[in-house]
Amino acid sequence: MATLEITGDNMNDVVENNDIVFLDFWAAWCGPCRSFAPTYEAAAEANPDIVFGKIDTEAQQELAGAFQIRSIPTIAVIREGIMVFRESGALPASALDQVIEGVRKLDMEAVRAEIAEQQAQQQAG
Repeated sequence: MATLEITGDNMNDVVENNDIVFLDFWAAWCGPCRSFAPTYEAAAEANPDIVFGKIDTEAQQELAGAFQIRSIPTIAVIREGIMVFRESGALPASALDQVIEGVRKLDMEAVRAEIAEQQAQQQAG
């Protein structure tokens, strides 16, 4: 599957209707973004069961703000509605493959339990 352009209009639908969503925050003027694009596209083609979205930070400033994007490229990964990974900088293909594999292997019950525990501690403190 090719990458999908993510906008404010389709963001919620994409996240709600897909278990794993990778997001690439980029801009046309960004050299590292342009050099990372073929790596990201190749990962999208190799993993058709995962949605690989691209968010143009110039056109989608509200989304970039909502994710508190301060530098690009930035990759964020949402699994079952929870952001489970975020990193700025162009990843080499091997590192992107490791992230994909790691996200696939996540025990989401454990992730949800950890989030619930953190929230309980915040409310108690």
